[in-house]
Amino acid sequence: MESEPDHENVEQSLCAKTAEEELNKSFNLEASLSKFSYIDLDKELEFKNDLIDDKEFDIPQVDTPPTLESILNETDDEDESFVLEDPTLLNIDTIDSHSYDTSSVASSDSGDRTNLKRKKKLLDSFSLHGSVMRHSLLKGISAQIVSAADKVDAGLPTAIAVSSLIAVGTSHGLALIFGKFSKYQNQALRLCLGSTSVGGQYGAISALSINNDCSRLLCGFAKGQVTMWDLASGKLLRSITDAHPPGTAILHIKFTDDPTLAICNDSGGSVFELTFKRVMGVRTCESRCLFSGSKGEVCCIEPLHSKPELKDHPITQFSLLAMASLTKILVIGLKPSLKVWMTFPYGRMDPSSVPLLAWHFVAVHNYVNPMLAFCRGDVVHFLFLLNPNDDAGVVSLLFCCVLELQWINSRTVVLLDSVEKLHVIDRQTQEELETVEISEVQLVYNSSHFKSLATGGNVSQALALVGEKACYQSISSYGGQIFYLGTKSVYVMMLRSWRERVDHLLKQDCLTEALALAWSFHEGKAKAVVGLSGDVSKRKAIVADRMVEILFHYADRALKKCPDQGKIQVMEQHFQVRVCMCFQDLLFSQMYDKLSENSVAKGVFLECLEPYILSDKLVGITPQVMKDLIVHFQDKKLMENVEALIVHMDITSLDIQQVVLMCWENRLYDAMIYVYNRGMNEFISPMEKLFRVIAPPLNAGKTLTDEQVVMGNKLLVYISCCLAGRAYPLGDIPEDLVPLVKNQVFEFLIRLHSAEASPEEEIYPYIRTLLHFDTREFLNVLALTFEDFKNDKQAVEYQQRIVDILLKVMVENSDFTPSQVGCLFTFLARQLAKPDNTLFVNRTLFDQVLEFLCSPDDDSRHSERQQVLLELLQAGGIVQFEESRLIRMAEKAEFYQICEFMYEREHQYDKIIDCYLHDPLREEEVFNYIHNILSIPGHSAEEKQSVWQKAMDHIEELVALKPCKAAELVATHFSGHIETVIKKLQNQVLLFKFLRSLLDPREGIHINQELLQISPCITEQFIELLCQFSPNQVIETLQVLECYRLEETIQISQKYQLHEVTAYLLEKKGDIHGAFLIMLERLQSKLQELTHQGENTKEDPSLKDVEDTMVETIALCQRNSHNLNQQQREALWFPLLEAMMAPQKLSSSAVPHLHSEALKSLTMQVLNSMAAFIALPSILQRILQDPVYGKGKLGEIQGLILGMLDTFNYEQTLLETTTSLLNQDLHWSLCNLRASVTRGLNPKQDYCSICLQQYKRRQEMADEIIVFSCGHLYHSFCLQSKECTMEIEGQTRWTCYKCSSSNKVGKLSENSSEIKKGRITPSQVKMSPSYHQSKGDLTGKKATSEPVLDPQQIQAFDQLCHLYRGSSRLALLTELSQNRSSESYRPFSGSQGGPAFNSIFQNENFQLQLIPPPVTED
Repeated sequence: MESEPDHENVEQSLCAKTAEEELNKSFNLEASLSKFSYIDLDKELEFKNDLIDDKEFDIPQVDTPPTLESILNETDDEDESFVLEDPTLLNIDTIDSHSYDTSSVASSDSGDRTNLKRKKKLLDSFSLHGSVMRHSLLKGISAQIVSAADKVDAGLPTAIAVSSLIAVGTSHGLALIFGKFSKYQNQALRLCLGSTSVGGQYGAISALSINNDCSRLLCGFAKGQVTMWDLASGKLLRSITDAHPPGTAILHIKFTDDPTLAICNDSGGSVFELTFKRVMGVRTCESRCLFSGSKGEVCCIEPLHSKPELKDHPITQFSLLAMASLTKILVIGLKPSLKVWMTFPYGRMDPSSVPLLAWHFVAVHNYVNPMLAFCRGDVVHFLFLLNPNDDAGVVSLLFCCVLELQWINSRTVVLLDSVEKLHVIDRQTQEELETVEISEVQLVYNSSHFKSLATGGNVSQALALVGEKACYQSISSYGGQIFYLGTKSVYVMMLRSWRERVDHLLKQDCLTEALALAWSFHEGKAKAVVGLSGDVSKRKAIVADRMVEILFHYADRALKKCPDQGKIQVMEQHFQVRVCMCFQDLLFSQMYDKLSENSVAKGVFLECLEPYILSDKLVGITPQVMKDLIVHFQDKKLMENVEALIVHMDITSLDIQQVVLMCWENRLYDAMIYVYNRGMNEFISPMEKLFRVIAPPLNAGKTLTDEQVVMGNKLLVYISCCLAGRAYPLGDIPEDLVPLVKNQVFEFLIRLHSAEASPEEEIYPYIRTLLHFDTREFLNVLALTFEDFKNDKQAVEYQQRIVDILLKVMVENSDFTPSQVGCLFTFLARQLAKPDNTLFVNRTLFDQVLEFLCSPDDDSRHSERQQVLLELLQAGGIVQFEESRLIRMAEKAEFYQICEFMYEREHQYDKIIDCYLHDPLREEEVFNYIHNILSIPGHSAEEKQSVWQKAMDHIEELVALKPCKAAELVATHFSGHIETVIKKLQNQVLLFKFLRSLLDPREGIHINQELLQISPCITEQFIELLCQFSPNQVIETLQVLECYRLEETIQISQKYQLHEVTAYLLEKKGDIHGAFLIMLERLQSKLQELTHQGENTKEDPSLKDVEDTMVETIALCQRNSHNLNQQQREALWFPLLEAMMAPQKLSSSAVPHLHSEALKSLTMQVLNSMAAFIALPSILQRILQDPVYGKGKLGEIQGLILGMLDTFNYEQTLLETTTSLLNQDLHWSLCNLRASVTRGLNPKQDYCSICLQQYKRRQEMADEIIVFSCGHLYHSFCLQSKECTMEIEGQTRWTCYKCSSSNKVGKLSENSSEIKKGRITPSQVKMSPSYHQSKGDLTGKKATSEPVLDPQQIQAFDQLCHLYRGSSRLALLTELSQNRSSESYRPFSGSQGGPAFNSIFQNENFQLQLIPPPVTED
């Protein structure tokens, strides 16, 4: 939810500026604006400007506002949403109230009792804001209401009105007036107006209103009468019976700021203006109808009342009135003439919800203007009126379910939901401050008056439904207080002052919440604040005094409860200590002394200080508290916490030696360094202490422990900070101490011996220790330090001195690794390469380092030595060496990266290829290197040619290294020399791998075969190699290869006796019979092997071979049978059948073959496959003509024949059933299509819905009448003027203007599927007006001679398809047949991907309808 920003951060919108300029011009506000200062305006207006977000209220002005007459002429059709005359009145896209993208306020349990719903989970507002409202019973008034009912038969209370008097109306027509009082303490009955006899005539009092000066009272009655009383004398001044139509109850009666003008609203939904006049002592009343109930029933009215201090406000002269009907809100100005300011429709809402209105003045941009809160149902709107001259409005939306809506002040709104719970809402943040249950009030509802039961109940059902929850007359607000009228009582609610809210929490023993609430008052973040005045500092001082009292009370209470609880929660919450930050003098004096009396309380208090010390929010801690704090954490073994605290404290007032000793004993090295630095300005002593720990094991060559490694790292960081002028572990060294600290650290590092040196100690122990600990990091520290040095004499001396010591320590000792020595010389090379270098290093030392790193006698740490030398060269050390000598030594040491570095400097790129090929760690990178040199611009043609030639010379090595990469390289850069490459590849295995990578796209390399243009002889050479090395993959490879000659390839396959390959190639060539003969020969040989086998197991591999060969042969026959004639098919299938039946002839019936059953099964499989291509009679004839099967009783082939007959019977039944179903569907579809086409259309009215003229009145010959299936009727010219036509398939299609506009249909061409939904309706009837047909003849159709369906028939067919809700059976069967055929004969299907990708079965909305089609009326 968006809160309203402060006025300093908001720019005024153009609308707001225009409004203020017009106000200043028209009403000369310069002199009177000071009177509108909201400090003087009202106690409720806060002591800073309220602003409303410009985005929320940035709405364009309206040029032509609607008139009251145009609004009165609108129909309040409950079925259709209200549409503004000018949509620019509101800066919203739609009138749907549920779709506003704004913040919301949700009632806790709003809605009907039977259907409660909670829109969002609310925060515990009590803990955040305390009790905001004070709820009191007015006992005196309540008792007298009950007494009046008993003693004078006054009846039950029905209405209440509050000013400086309280008026209560009763069901027997009496008005009880309770006298003037201060803060409602005097509740005596002052007047009893009316009598029960009058009540019997007029009915119950249904509405009350008191004018501004509390001199007049208006009473409205259930039977429609109105009376006016003088509240000073109790006299009846007027009795009005003809102000509105008789037989309707008075729902509302309201005085305006003009005492002679009042507004009443009756149960007929009409609104009347009552003007009171007195001419020559005669009191009269004139009535004027402002809104007629016949055009829309108004059930709530609210005139704008201004306070006395706003009497000169320019908006008061317009006498604004807000009215709420059942569908919209209207704001009108009664003066100087009747004028509509704005209208606003509700959108979708619950018809039983109650419309609500409430005005209040709000200060924005230093101006005070009225704001209207209104709602119906679950949406609350805020309308801010910026400009009194125009009608531009501003709307803000909140969501909530309410029955009553009242302002308490300009920031706070009170909502009553349908389960009688009050919700106090902050308007700016939309935050719920409190929820109050008021069911005990037994609120009075006005249902009987809304139903007008006293006059016979002659009201509409809509108004009666609203009246079920109406309680308008039971709630009244005045002076920041809200009064609620119950059946036997009157309650008042008001905002508590800030002190009352805090005290209320204290009384309930909620000290934590009370302190939090007081802190929110102190910081100015509290809501609904009452009782704080003055500037910010004065407010804070007042609240601070109260907070101190709460703190001491809290401490006393906690200490008393400590023995019972065993632990005390003192200042444990985050905000509590934050509150104490404002009172540090109390915190560390009186408060600490009080808490120190209890050890537990003292401990928890000290622990609560920790986060504020760590965030540097707490300074000035007393020495005693600091000491106690350290001791407390030390006793609890929380030494890490102690270290973190020490480095954030001012420890100068503590015992330094004691703190240092404690830090050293507990290994708190950061704290120890901090104490030395800050407490004594001593920077060298911490280094000496740390060196004493890490130096001995390093000098002895031992491995450091984890603790020693941590100390060494801290030492390096500490030295780096000192040399950089930064304090450790945080902050900066004082500027005056920085040069001194740097000099001290350098002098310390270059000491010849340590303070307590033994005779065996080597020179420069500190530098030696740091180099042994971490050479690279120590040199990095020095490099950073040298960067900061200025080129003065002392700095140059220090640098040279350090470098000399480093060389002396590392070069003259053999206990440093090559990596460490390399780091040193890399560091030196970087320093020497600087343009302003002042260092001197003997070049002979670099030659010694080169000999050391390239020593051929030492093969250990080869890669490490090479990497060190490479870093040295890259850092600028190349200038220290003779390049030719460096290359020779690198080649001898096999430092190929060094060689590459040197060759690249000399642009000898071809030699780098040898470096890659000889380096086993980087040999595969050679391909990318060659590709980059040959393809990336920047290299000369000679350089590229040398690299190209070098790669060609080493092509065999490259192929052996990685064939795929080599093939990709050849295809990219050697595409014109592939034959040369092949000649260089003498090894046949390498040649095979290379050609497979080059030609086989399955290898995954990206080669464009079209650009490559490989000759067929190369492909055939690859196929021959494939037949040698991988014969099982020949067919798979041939399927993806393209460039080869069939005859030569067939010869190759025959050479290597690959029969399957030969058959595949013959089939591809078109020699089907030749391919079949090869496959048949293989099958016969397999069968012969099977029949000559001895007694083996049933799972013999030869049987599997027979089955596989037979399946391949069957597939060959099936693939090609489609393209053969009957004789050619028989030449394929019958030899196959005979081959399968031949083994069975050889085996006698007495001694069956071992695999006879399996052979019969395979024979049956052949028969089933050939049945799709060979006629059954031919198959049977061939079987019966066989000499083996032609004898006897055909018992051996009985199963084959019966199986074929069963298949025939099944297919015949399936065909007959399908034909029957399709005939039924066709008949049903045609019947329904005929019924839909011949059905007439019944228009709702006999006039055009656009021009509102009857269709008969226009006599243009070319004009036609268009009737839509939705019932709307138009002239064709009118539709054309609204652009409601479109061309679809050469025909003019029409769309209903009213339906499409109400549903906000965009361009007609955007969604052609709308045709099926009835918006773009093709089912219209065209008529010529010259025939003057009657309304009943509208179903006649315009004749057409075109042999196509007219638009009406097309729509009827669309409705028929929609009625069937699915695909037809014919479509399903067609899809199934296509899928089946595509699966069986996929190689010969015309479209490989058609049905598969557009299948109706893949549609997510597909549903199989197993029921018969629906029966429609004829």
